[in-house]
Amino acid sequence: MTTIHDLFSHNRAWAAQMEKDRPGFFTSLVKQQTPKFMWIGCSDSRVPANQITGLEPGEVFVHRNVANVVVHSDLNALSAIQFAVDMLKVQHIMVVGHYGCGGVMAALNNQRVGLADNWIRHIQDVRDRHWDMLEALPEAHRGDALVDLNVIEQVVNISVSTVMTDAWAKGQKVTIHGWTFGVHDGLLQDLHMSVASHDGIAPAYRAAMEGVVAARR
Repeated sequence: MTTIHDLFSHNRAWAAQMEKDRPGFFTSLVKQQTPKFMWIGCSDSRVPANQITGLEPGEVFVHRNVANVVVHSDLNALSAIQFAVDMLKVQHIMVVGHYGCGGVMAALNNQRVGLADNWIRHIQDVRDRHWDMLEALPEAHRGDALVDLNVIEQVVNISVSTVMTDAWAKGQKVTIHGWTFGVHDGLLQDLHMSVASHDGIAPAYRAAMEGVVAARR
């Protein structure tokens, strides 16, 4: 059984191995952080951004919370996005949900979990907005469909934020993508919800919604 003290031992072993395999790795890491990518994902411990994408430390800027939600009142998420866009000049922001997400399933099934119920309410809003679509699907597919829908809606939320409004008005090239991750197979899926301008929101949204229905029938 791993203890809290084992984490320090693992860290030292990892650092020593990295320096052995790639001399000067940490020295170069100190010099700069210039990621092209920002990952907005779930806090679930089974969904580590760097390992999933094969990116090194310093190559992806990460923000995580329960069920990868981005709402206009969350200054933590918006500040992270603003820093990534304005200071780091990331070119791609990926909102990544995962199948079997506990927060999404709690929202779907009206499961009470405690204080987090107030956060999960945002996902229930997504559920309610698309309930006719969800109800028409086989019950076994509704959880995965709500994961997809939640990602798509969060891409819209970022796209209409003041951060992106200002960035796109300046001609900055940033594309927001909606993806999902399968814990069961380790694979990323593109929901085809990619937005690079305000004009691109509506057509991408329509196509992504049609894709959800087609995939979950």
